[in-house]
Amino acid sequence: MLTPNDFGLIAMIGIFISIGDALIKGGLTNSLIRSIDLDETDYSTVFYFNLIGSLVVYLILYFLAPFIANFYHQNELVSIIRLFSTIFIINAFSAVQITRLTKLMDFKTQLIVSIPSIFFSSLLGIYMAYTGYGVWSLVWSAIAQSALSTIQLWFYSNWRPSLVFSSAKFKVHFKYGMRIMLSSLLDIIFVNIYTLIIGRYFLTMQVGYYNRANTLLMFPVNNLSMIVSRVSFPLFASIQNDDVRLKEVYKKNDANGSLYYCPNVGYNGSSSRTHVSVLFTEKWLPAVPYFQILCYNGILYPIHSYNLQILNIKGRSDLFLRLEVIKKLIVIVMVLISFQFGIFGLLVGSTVTSTLAFFINTYYSGKFINYKALEQFKDLFPILLISVFTGFIIYTLDTSISANYLNDFFRIILQSSFGIILFVILSMLFKVSSFKELKIIIFKR
Repeated sequence: MLTPNDFGLIAMIGIFISIGDALIKGGLTNSLIRSIDLDETDYSTVFYFNLIGSLVVYLILYFLAPFIANFYHQNELVSIIRLFSTIFIINAFSAVQITRLTKLMDFKTQLIVSIPSIFFSSLLGIYMAYTGYGVWSLVWSAIAQSALSTIQLWFYSNWRPSLVFSSAKFKVHFKYGMRIMLSSLLDIIFVNIYTLIIGRYFLTMQVGYYNRANTLLMFPVNNLSMIVSRVSFPLFASIQNDDVRLKEVYKKNDANGSLYYCPNVGYNGSSSRTHVSVLFTEKWLPAVPYFQILCYNGILYPIHSYNLQILNIKGRSDLFLRLEVIKKLIVIVMVLISFQFGIFGLLVGSTVTSTLAFFINTYYSGKFINYKALEQFKDLFPILLISVFTGFIIYTLDTSISANYLNDFFRIILQSSFGIILFVILSMLFKVSSFKELKIIIFKR
């Protein structure tokens, strides 16, 4: 019901929303999860910092909104930014509650909170889109989701902030979190640099195509990666001083994660034209080439995340920041080279950057837990090869046979069914270790 221009407008402000979120949290929530001995003062100190920070960031963006709109030549962005930014203040009230639940590894409560928040905010967005609110349906849907989530977290959580703020506690958490924050800021700026450049020098609808392609790709990847990371981070923290055990758990975590996201990305890349046509209608088909190029980055993204967790667990946020600076310098060079070849040049350049980032991110993992890039690639290669081969077969059969005889809906059923069967057969033939573990879990249940 919405147009590429609507999604393009929201994508344009994504970098500023993400920067604001990073400034508010400041890496302090990561410090809380990593720290062992905490008391009420720690949590309350971080809570008040987040709350004050959210008000400051909101005011900054409120007054910067006209300049941002002028940069993109989109006057409508002024009111969008000023309303959308209220999410900072809403989220500040629940950041510590989420942190406490994560530290306790209470993901059941977080699930109970997220399902109704997503469901009802989505209904609101659909209703507003249907009644002609356009881009504002996206804005109000996002605000509603944050508000519903925050209200529920206060209802389910038994923690309440005390009237206490410790400058000493703040310094401890800020010292660790500052480098995480700076690293996050660098990452946010350079992850969104493509949207920034496309929004400034190309059409708004092209920003929308890129945003939808990237969102469609990263939806399963981000969600699977987030689930694994939120479980693994506190788990890794509990064994941070046992490098042998840490490597063993890390390898298992990485292998199990790859069993989910590699075939997912491979399948989506091979059948993206059908999916986009069914989910978003044919007006979004120009986004398909964007999506297919970005699939490569989707496979590597979780691996980047897992490797960087090792540095956070080891308390080496200084090295984390150093790696981010190196990678961002590479991004700048690659953007300058690829920009002259247009949007698709930028996308191909991003895949080169992602490959180089893999070797950079694994450097310190190889040092701390003796798990180097070559060994990681060797462990993941069977699943990666099976996923690529399965995707290639699905694409070949679809373009040569089913496209001529079946409508899009039945093509999706055929593609997914055949893909699952082929992937399972190949995983059994190649005796993929993580697939064996999955079978054990299923049969035990």
